[in-house]
Amino acid sequence: MAALGLPAEGRELAGQVALVTGGAKNIGRAISLAFAAAGAAVAINTLQSREDAEAVAKEIRAAGGDAEIFLADISDADAVRAMGEGVMKRFGKIDILVLNASQRKEILFKDMTFEEWRNTMSITLDGSFHCIKACLPSMLANRRGNIITIGGDAVLQGGNRKAHNTTAKNGLVGLTRALAKELAADGIRVNCVSPGSINTTRPAHRSIRTDANITIPLGRRGESEEIAAVVRFLCGPGGGFITGQTLHVSGGDFMFA
Repeated sequence: MAALGLPAEGRELAGQVALVTGGAKNIGRAISLAFAAAGAAVAINTLQSREDAEAVAKEIRAAGGDAEIFLADISDADAVRAMGEGVMKRFGKIDILVLNASQRKEILFKDMTFEEWRNTMSITLDGSFHCIKACLPSMLANRRGNIITIGGDAVLQGGNRKAHNTTAKNGLVGLTRALAKELAADGIRVNCVSPGSINTTRPAHRSIRTDANITIPLGRRGESEEIAAVVRFLCGPGGGFITGQTLHVSGGDFMFA
């Protein structure tokens, strides 16, 4: 698995099955590859990025791993139900769920339509509900599981042109804490990883960031692989006593007591 950029040893997730929503690009791609490097079979969910998803699956298989693509709109309950059934049929179980898919369009609140507001909520919050409901029966049956939500530092700091996304991500933090308490007795851990400023491929509608305005204490933006490494750790034995937490991976850009 060295071809994935992570050590071949330490396959701590061998035998496990991970479903990654939005798993074809940027942070989702890095998480899919990190899980494969750790020995997990990976179900890569995407809606529009099939070509990118196929590239990720091909890379995983070329390195000796197992991966399958599942096309589904996670805001659609029926589509998610079918996806869950498809993952179960293909792999037999679901041990890990990473809720990475979200709507990241930036727009001033005064210009935002209710449709744009609801679209973000339907993907980030409703989509999380549907995906967890689809994966939970397998985790409960095996009395083991990990659910990782992907937040963002704007959750606590606010975000210009991101009122919809910030609100939805705050909802994810609440969901993380509530389910962590509710599911702990069933052997299921739930945590949130909150990325700071990360180098990703950005669509045209996103605001432009320049190196000149970097104020991160570590002096640089993070990489998708650094987020993936934290997600991998949380799902492995090293994270076995961690649940209900939000881990900020931001180079010190956000600190709290």
